[in-house]
Amino acid sequence: MYRVLIVDDEPEIRLGLRLKADWDSLHMSVVAEAANGIEALEQLAAEAIDLVITDMNMPVMNGVSFLESCHEQFPTLRIIVITGYEDFHYARAAVRNQARDYLLKPVSQDELMEALRKVAQELDEERTFLNEQETVRWRLSQYYKEMKEHFILHLVKDEIRSAQTERERSELFQLDKWGGHSVRFLTAGLRERKAGVKPLSDAERTPDKLRLPFEMLCREFAETQPQRVSRLQSQPQSQPQSQPTPQSQTSDSGLVLAQMKPQVFLDPNYPGLIHFIAAASDEDATASFIEALRACIAEHLAFEPAIAMGQPVTGFAQWKEGYMSSLVAWNLLESDVGITSKDYAEGRPVLTDEAAKIMQRQLACGELDAFKQAIHKELADVFFESQVQFVKLILQLYLLLDSLAHAAGVPLDTGEQLWVRPDMVLALDTVEKAEGFLVQLGEKIQRKTKANAEDPEQSMIQAAMLFIDNNYMYDLNLTMLAERFNYNSSYFSELFKAKVGTTFIQYVTEVRMAHAMRLLLDTPLSLWDIAELTGFSNASYFSSKFKRLYGVTPSDFRANRSLHSSSSARTNPDLGSGSSNG
Repeated sequence: MYRVLIVDDEPEIRLGLRLKADWDSLHMSVVAEAANGIEALEQLAAEAIDLVITDMNMPVMNGVSFLESCHEQFPTLRIIVITGYEDFHYARAAVRNQARDYLLKPVSQDELMEALRKVAQELDEERTFLNEQETVRWRLSQYYKEMKEHFILHLVKDEIRSAQTERERSELFQLDKWGGHSVRFLTAGLRERKAGVKPLSDAERTPDKLRLPFEMLCREFAETQPQRVSRLQSQPQSQPQSQPTPQSQTSDSGLVLAQMKPQVFLDPNYPGLIHFIAAASDEDATASFIEALRACIAEHLAFEPAIAMGQPVTGFAQWKEGYMSSLVAWNLLESDVGITSKDYAEGRPVLTDEAAKIMQRQLACGELDAFKQAIHKELADVFFESQVQFVKLILQLYLLLDSLAHAAGVPLDTGEQLWVRPDMVLALDTVEKAEGFLVQLGEKIQRKTKANAEDPEQSMIQAAMLFIDNNYMYDLNLTMLAERFNYNSSYFSELFKAKVGTTFIQYVTEVRMAHAMRLLLDTPLSLWDIAELTGFSNASYFSSKFKRLYGVTPSDFRANRSLHSSSSARTNPDLGSGSSNG
């Protein structure tokens, strides 16, 4: 709502103006009144006003002086002048000080509404322009890019269980057009040179030393690629059709023509690899992209990268499988096992989510014998089925353990990093060999967990806190988190409070508030955007919660930097943490 101030020394005139206009239809609201120019200037200094409707003949400060002060102190303020004096110098003063209209008393309802409509249209156009500018700045900001990659990573890890959250976030990060179409994941990385292979230069370089320039080069290459127009099949009719954007149009054949640039993201579990999402329908464009990227990396880093392409998948629900197939394809790119993305896609799912959760809990609780038995059963069940399924299972189990190692802060030695050693997959050609390798990793993770915690439950709570820290922007609730770690929700709630010293809701709120404060200070985002990005249900709840915690509104906190240190001290100071369920 646009905020209006009425200035007139006669109360009945002010009341008449209130009653003559249909303020709601114009998205306006009369929020204040003043009897003279001095009172009006005080009101303008105290609160944000979009439009002033003022008389010219007033005591204390006449209309001309008031207009001049407004022009000097509030240059963007809209003003409508109303007076009973048909005096040219009043009209000239109004125009000189950028008044939007000049009305004579008595003002008719039609005249007032017409003047208000003009101002409302101006304000709408200005707000749209400013919002577009803020959106552009936001999308260019590093924080936006980090949040977008974070969302992509959650999609490929299949950690988002809310269809509404998925829809809202995909629209926010301009990924919604990818959700209903066929895509391929590409994985690129540098590998150690094979024995006898001559380097492209004499420089003593290794993939590890080139990790950062490799990442920067890949990002810049993807960003500077020309837009390619890809023909994408329309979404199923059962789903709502999105409106074409200026960059897309719908053809007569029902195909959507969209300009699709590859999306780029990193997975911290696999340092040294960078991943791309490309439209699967344009295979020629994807092949050209891969070859151009390979040539660019070889030219600048004197290393020829290994680039693999996963199987085509359609819809966010299949992104996890598509991403996994890309990792597998990269791992086996130069091996002799002969498994292709097509082979990987065939057959039943090897490792179920239920089995993965059980193994995760067994390690968290120190149940190594049970963990070993579970590993053996999974491997033995698949070994005689096919080599493809056996290799697929080994890699899935490794990726699970690698993720747990990363979460527990367990560094893996070069000899344990299966994802950079495709020859190791071939060497694990029996149940006993594969079991020994995987159980050894599990024992290493468990020893680290045990060293960091006096009891298994403490380790589980630390993992739960880390999950909250990494997922604060999504819809979190106690039942969901308890199920994730295979605990009864009531017991989990009591355990969390005993170990952390605060309730689940309080902890999540603190984490969300820490990130909200960062956004208030570092971005021009509105309170609605900040509430959405930090996991609060709406801006009103976020504002009231913020004021209850810190004694000031989010807007006041943003405006008064002296409040920052005292407020920050009362919430989680670690801005790498998470948040609560509003």
